Amino acid sequence: MCDFSLQSVRSRPAKVGDKLVTRDFGTGTRGFAAVDDPGTAVCLMPGTELAFAGEVACLPTGLLGWKTRTINYRTAIFRQVNKDKLAAHHDALEFPDGRTLLLTLLCEGQAASVLQLPAKPTTEAEARQQERVGFVG
Repeated sequence: MCDFSLQSVRSRPAKVGDKLVTRDFGTGTRGFAAVDDPGTAVCLMPGTELAFAGEVACLPTGLLGWKTRTINYRTAIFRQVNKDKLAAHHDALEFPDGRTLLLTLLCEGQAASVLQLPAKPTTEAEARQQERVGFVG
């Protein structure tokens, strides 16, 4: 899925093996674009597994937010969060330590590859597990 603020941007679903790059689409959010087509948002389904080319860099936050933060993992699972809030970003990445980060907080220009797409859920409980709805600060 693509975040609500990417609805006016040309998009396509992700495929296994896609080479992606984080991009600011000028709509108030960042997302993934294909390396060979930077104008098209690549939409991920909850549960999609990604591998980054390096450690993940994200925008500074908080009172002393002047320095880019680095997350010391190169893999993440795409999740949807804050689904009960209409005017909030929903696209997020869950890292191996359980930490969740909004996709829009990633620094622009980071390379990632789609490792695996999620299995289609067969029950409502499986569908909820893939989404992992929760609060991300």
